[in-house]
Amino acid sequence: MLPPAHRVRRPDDFRLVLRRGRKAGRRRLSVHALTPDGPAGPSRAGFVVGRAVGNSVERHRISRRLRHLVADRLGDLPAGTALVVRAHPPAAGSSSAELADDLDAALRRLDLRPRLVVVAPS
Repeated sequence: MLPPAHRVRRPDDFRLVLRRGRKAGRRRLSVHALTPDGPAGPSRAGFVVGRAVGNSVERHRISRRLRHLVADRLGDLPAGTALVVRAHPPAAGSSSAELADDLDAALRRLDLRPRLVVVAPS
């Protein structure tokens, strides 16, 4: 569960991130990110899982998975970053590992996630 300080909750905040933020789309989800210009607070995240994804049970399942995945990554984001993660219909039949791959790829595309560095053995 995300603590209240780390949640995007107000409709105006969602609108701001969706309109002014940068977007990276993947097959199962899209990530919108807005980084602050001035003094920054904690990184925050919000989720959009519409009816096209599935029934109520499926939508809540996807929300819980995404919330867990994003909570693990919030500490790696620049301070004050606001994310909105939007689930697409293919997310309904996806595993948590597939959602994590799409989330990491989207964050890397937005330059919010460190790239993997492979070190060759000496």
